[in-house]
Amino acid sequence: QVQLVESGGGLVQGGGSLRLSCAASGRTFSRGGVGWFRQAPGKEREFVAAITWSGGSTYYADSVKGRFTISRDNAKNTVYLQMNSLKPEDSAVYYCAFKDANSGTYYYPRPYGYWGQGTQVTVSS
Repeated sequence: QVQLVESGGGLVQGGGSLRLSCAASGRTFSRGGVGWFRQAPGKEREFVAAITWSGGSTYYADSVKGRFTISRDNAKNTVYLQMNSLKPEDSAVYYCAFKDANSGTYYYPRPYGYWGQGTQVTVSS
């Protein structure tokens, strides 16, 4: 069983920065990867970024490229999402999720088997 706990959300002015953390526990992580998704009220959950656990390959949604950076600390079993130049449209509940290797694409929610509880990010204009 995998447990994921997000932290770091909050209220920030447009143009500001936040760093989200996703602490994973419950098993030894050597394959697969972690993704960040977000969901705004009335909208579907959308992909933000992902990183593979072993090689550190990264994937980003076009809407956040150049502004967000995903990274991992294998020793701490933690994945980070550094969010810079935040915009009001980035406001959402942000979720991290774990996907086993060879279980499908990183870009959609379905292949992810484990999810955190979410953390709210609100960007004021």
